[in-house]
Amino acid sequence: MSSTARMFLFSSLWLLTAINIPWSHAIEPESFDVVVYGGTSAAITTAIQANKMGKTVVVVSPDKHLGGLTSGGLGWTDTGNKAVIGGLSREFYHRVWKEYQQPETWRWQTVQSYGNKGQGNAAIDGDLRTMWVFEPHVAEKVFDDWVKEAGIRIDRDQWLDREHGVKVVDGTIQSIATLAGKIYHGRMFIDATYEGDLMAAAGVSYHVGRESNATYGEQHNGVQTGVLHHSHHFDVLPRRVDPYVVPGDPTSGVIACVSPDPPGEFGAGDNKVQAYCFRMCLSNHPENRVPFAKPEGYDPKHYELMARIFDAGWEGVFNKFDLIPNHKTDTNNHGPMSSDNIGFNYDYPEASYERRREIIAQHELYQRGWLYFIATDPRVPKAIAEQLNSWGLAADEFVDNDHWPHQLYIREARRMIGDFVMTENHLLKTIPTPNPVGMGSYTIDSHNVQRYITPEGYVQNEGDIAVPVSPYLISYGSLVPKEKECKNLLVPVCVGSSHIAYGSIRMEPVFMILGQSAATAAALAIDGNCSVQQVPHDKLQQRLLADGQVLTAPATAASHRGRGIDPSELEGVVVDNENAKRSAGWTASTASARWVGLNYMHDSDARTGNCEATFTAVLPKDGMYEVRLAYPPNNNRASQVPVTVRHANGETTVKISQRTMPPIDDMMISLGTFRFENGKPSEVHIVNLNTDGHVVIDAVQWLPQ
Repeated sequence: MSSTARMFLFSSLWLLTAINIPWSHAIEPESFDVVVYGGTSAAITTAIQANKMGKTVVVVSPDKHLGGLTSGGLGWTDTGNKAVIGGLSREFYHRVWKEYQQPETWRWQTVQSYGNKGQGNAAIDGDLRTMWVFEPHVAEKVFDDWVKEAGIRIDRDQWLDREHGVKVVDGTIQSIATLAGKIYHGRMFIDATYEGDLMAAAGVSYHVGRESNATYGEQHNGVQTGVLHHSHHFDVLPRRVDPYVVPGDPTSGVIACVSPDPPGEFGAGDNKVQAYCFRMCLSNHPENRVPFAKPEGYDPKHYELMARIFDAGWEGVFNKFDLIPNHKTDTNNHGPMSSDNIGFNYDYPEASYERRREIIAQHELYQRGWLYFIATDPRVPKAIAEQLNSWGLAADEFVDNDHWPHQLYIREARRMIGDFVMTENHLLKTIPTPNPVGMGSYTIDSHNVQRYITPEGYVQNEGDIAVPVSPYLISYGSLVPKEKECKNLLVPVCVGSSHIAYGSIRMEPVFMILGQSAATAAALAIDGNCSVQQVPHDKLQQRLLADGQVLTAPATAASHRGRGIDPSELEGVVVDNENAKRSAGWTASTASARWVGLNYMHDSDARTGNCEATFTAVLPKDGMYEVRLAYPPNNNRASQVPVTVRHANGETTVKISQRTMPPIDDMMISLGTFRFENGKPSEVHIVNLNTDGHVVIDAVQWLPQ
C-alpha cells in the first residue's frame, strides 16, 4: 500500500471514529475539487461557476428543495438597482423570464391580464429579458433544470455533522461528514448556508446579533429606540396600544408577543437578530385557493395584541400582498403585528438541529394562527376578515409541505469576522471598499428585533431600519476567513459584515453574485496552489468581468438599462423630487422598476399629513400646459393620494391611485390641463393626509399645449 493510500485510509478511519459511525454502515469517502455545503440560491451559482471553470463539484444540501428563499416564497425580488446584477445571478432571472414565455406557465392568468394590473413593468426590467417577479415552483424548476443541464451532482437531505464532521488540519479543511455517514474530501469548501454551520464548525470567527455603533463607527447599528423608518410601529396608530392583560394594570402581566424586558441603551450591541417569517404564497383564484385552516395548537389569546391593534384603527393587513403571476402573492411582513414573529428567534443561529426545528415549527404555528385569527375572530373588523377569506394558500405551491413554504426567512444568523468586515460606512461610501467582487444596491433594511414596553406604558417595536444607498462595492475580503483560521473556505452568504450593512447585502440576487465570485476564487486558488486569501485580485477581477459580473456602478442609476429616465430627456419642464420643496419624513428609494432622476421618495406609509412636497416650475411662457405626475406603482401604495395643482385660475385637487400603472408610457398620469401665467403659482403639491398606503413622489412634468 502506498503512503498516500495509507494516509487516506487513516484519515477516513479517524473521521468515522470521531462521528461514531460503525464501519459497516459508513459510506465510501469521495473527493472533489470544490465541496459546496448548502441548498440556497448562492449554493447553485457557486456550483455552476465551479463547473464552468472545469472543477469537479458536489452540492451537499441539507435541503430537499433547491434555491432557499428564492424558491421558498420570495418571488417579489428585492433588487435595488438591477443594473448592478450581472453574471449568473442575472442569468437566473433570464431563465425565469424564459419560463414565462411558455404559454403553459400561465395556468391561472393570462400574461396580458397580469401586465394590465400594473405589474408587468415591475416584473420585467428595461431590456425585456429578465423577470424579477415569479412563482416559487417556477424558481425551483429553473434551479433544478439548471443543475441538471450542467451535470452537477446534488446530494440532498445531507446534514453536516456539526460536532464531529469537519476535519481541519493546520488551518485547512480536509473533509466534511454528514449525519448520514457520507464523507466528502475537497480541495476547496464553500459554506453557502444561511446559518454558517460549516464556517462555525471549522473554527472561523463570527458574530451573532447587533454590534454597538462604537464597534465599527456606525450610526444605525445597535439598539435603535426612537428610530422609526417604516409603518411597522405603533406610533402610526390613532391611539396607543396597552400591553397588559388587564389594560392599565402592570400587575396583571403582559400579553403574548410583548417582552417585559427593557430594550437596552440606544446604540448598544446585543445578541438579538432581526425577525424571521415565512414568505407566504397566497392565491385568490377559486380553483387554486386552500382556505386558512385552524392550526393544531392554536390559541386566540396569542393574538390579543392583534385585536388591540385593530381596535386602535389599523387597517393595513393587505399592504404587502405583492402580486406575482397567476393570481398569487409574495406576502411579506407589514404592520405593528404581522407575519414577522418578533423576538422568537434569538437562539436560532447557534441552536441544534432539533432546537431549530422547534423554532421553525413555532414560527409556522404563529403565522398560520395569525392568518386564522384575522380570518375568523369576531374582534377583527368584518371588512378585513371578509377580504382575507377571499385568499388562501396556493394549492399548486409547496405541494409536499401542505402548501406551506419549505424555507423560513432567515434574515440573518451568523456573520463571519474574516479578513474584511463590510460596514455601513462602506455602503454609504464614507470610506473606500478594496478588492471588489460584486455589488449591492438595496436599501439598508433591518426588520424589527424586539417588541417592548415604553416608559409611558405602551407597546413599541424596535430595530426596524431603512437607509437608502446607491450601488456599492462588496469586498473579496468579506468572503474569506482570516488566513490563520482557515485557508480553503469561502463564505458567500454569512459574509463578513456588520448587522446593519448585512441589512442590504442579504438580498438573494447578491447572494447569487457572491456565490459565483466565491467559486471563481476557489478555482483560481486550486490552479495557483494557494490559499483563498492569496488569490491575486487582478486575476480574480479579470475572470469575474469576463463572466459578466458588474464591478462598477452605472454613471447614474436613472439612465442605465431604462430603469429610470434623465429628466433632461423628457419634453417640457420637468421637476424631479430631488428639486421639490419637501418636509421631513420622505425616504429615498430605488426599489421599484423605474423612476425619473436618481431616485423616488416615499413617506413610509405614515398617513399623518406631515409629509408634504411642493414641485415648483419656472415656465418659459404663459399659456396652457398639461400637468403630469410620475410615480412608480405598487399595490402597497395609497389609492387616494391628494394632489393639488396651483395655476393661474386658482387650485385644483385630484385624487389618484398609485397602486395602478400610470397610463402614459407606464410612467405618468395626467392631472389635467391648466393655464399658467408669470407671477402666479406654477406648483403641484402632494400631502399624505388620510392616505391608505405608501405615498410616493417622483417628478412632475409641464407640457405646453
